[in-house]
Amino acid sequence: MKTQKFEIVSTKSNIDWVGRKVTGAHHGTIAIKEGKLVLTGGKLTGGKFIIDTTSIKILDITDPATNGQFAGHLASDDFFAIEKYPEATLEITEVIDNHVEGALTIKGITQPIGFDVAINIAGETLSAAGQLVIDRTDYDMKFRSGNFFKDLGDNLIYNDFDLDVSITAKAVTEPATV
Repeated sequence: MKTQKFEIVSTKSNIDWVGRKVTGAHHGTIAIKEGKLVLTGGKLTGGKFIIDTTSIKILDITDPATNGQFAGHLASDDFFAIEKYPEATLEITEVIDNHVEGALTIKGITQPIGFDVAINIAGETLSAAGQLVIDRTDYDMKFRSGNFFKDLGDNLIYNDFDLDVSITAKAVTEPATV
C-alpha cells in the first residue's frame, strides 16, 4: 500500500472555538502552527499537529479594552497558561473509517480524544474538517466550573468548549532513494 505524507499549510488552516456560559457564549480563532498527516492506501492513518496557544483571538468582543482583558484571562493560568505552555498538540493514534482517536495535550496534560473527520483529496491537496468537544476541566481549567465551585449562578462557565478544525495540507514528495 502506498503511504503519502501531507504537510499542513498553516496559513490555509484554522481552528474556530466556542466557549459557553450561562449568559451566552464567546467565539474566536486559534492558529495551527504546523503538522503532518499520513495516509496509507488513500486512508488517514496518522498524524500530528501543533496548535499555537499564543494566537488565541476573541472575535465577538469589539471593545478593544474588554477584548484585551478577556484575551489576557484566557492566556493566564486560569485557562491556557500560554507563557508556560505556548503550544498544544494533537496526535492521531488510530483511525477507523472516518472516526479519529488521538491524544490531545493542553497545558502539559494529555487526554484521549475521539472525533469524526471528513477528508477530501484533490491532486496534491488534502482538506480535512472535524469538530472536537473538549472538557476544559480535564486540562486543569477549573475557573468558574460548576464541578469545582458552588453557587456560581450567572457566572458559571460550562466545562465543554468546541473546536471546529479546518485543515489544508499539501503532499510532501519524498526524495528518491538510490
